[in-house]
Amino acid sequence: MAAAAPSDTPPHIPVLLPAILDAVAPVQGVWLDGTFGAGGYTRGLLEAGAERVIAVDRDPLAFDLAAEWSGGYGARLVQQQGVFSKMDTYGTDLDGVVLDLGVSSMQLDLAERGFSFMRDGPLDMRMSQSGTSAADIVNGAEEETLANILFLYGEERASRRIAKSILRERALERITTTLRLAGIIEGCLPRSKPGQSHPATRSFQALRIAVNNEYGELFEGLMAAERALKPGGQLAVVTFHSVEDRMVKRFLTARAGTGGNANRYAPEIARAAPGFTVKSRKAIAATADEIAANPRARSARLRLATRTDAPFEAVDAKAIGMPLLKETL
Repeated sequence: MAAAAPSDTPPHIPVLLPAILDAVAPVQGVWLDGTFGAGGYTRGLLEAGAERVIAVDRDPLAFDLAAEWSGGYGARLVQQQGVFSKMDTYGTDLDGVVLDLGVSSMQLDLAERGFSFMRDGPLDMRMSQSGTSAADIVNGAEEETLANILFLYGEERASRRIAKSILRERALERITTTLRLAGIIEGCLPRSKPGQSHPATRSFQALRIAVNNEYGELFEGLMAAERALKPGGQLAVVTFHSVEDRMVKRFLTARAGTGGNANRYAPEIARAAPGFTVKSRKAIAATADEIAANPRARSARLRLATRTDAPFEAVDAKAIGMPLLKETL
């Protein structure tokens, strides 16, 4: 019989966890949580019956903060610092994989990590706490590259105006803090009305995605999940904006063999054997009750699929709608 779970309550609420547990029930075997964060999904899986969870996170702070409770699970919890795009090197023949994309509440709450435009801190945004920072990009990228990042990764329509303003301001003094960058962006855009998102939201999202190569990680991670899952294994992916959701949807459509020919008069295209069956064509959204308890869930979308016994087949990044920069950062 599994050991009793520690009684501590995790500090943040995992989005759509009940929907995931309900869709994959009964939870059993070995799972991989590719975005460990504050540990909510890992604990939910362990308490629902998983024999073991391999918890992956690129942020070493995640495991430091989990030290107070993680030992209570003993050998059932395996902590692995790394990126989920390499999950098939951390575990194979998995019964399930769960991914909760984007920045964690834990990271947003720490001003010194530089993710939030609401708190003053260094312009960092590195999940792994190493490599190129947001300040490096903001102060070093060419104007066109910076504009393309804001447009492709943040869907910011004022990207060129903002990029031009950033270059003008950084010529006066290097931009090193979140509030200074947020102020520059605010100066380029109309004042937001009550209920609208902050003017810097899209730009900060874009820089975070660029710093952490989030679209590249998702693309590689979806294929790694296909390699790592056993036949009958479950894949659950929670996204928070349209580009990520589109990538997941198109990947699953491609690997489920449900896309069809774009031109009905064209010759039939030879297709690889489906690697997944999709549980639902429509993404699952949070209930009104969950949104009331956890506003972060408002934009969340869950997609679920089951691994078949077909051999792994790679997909093309363009085919699944992955935004691609011409420039190398």
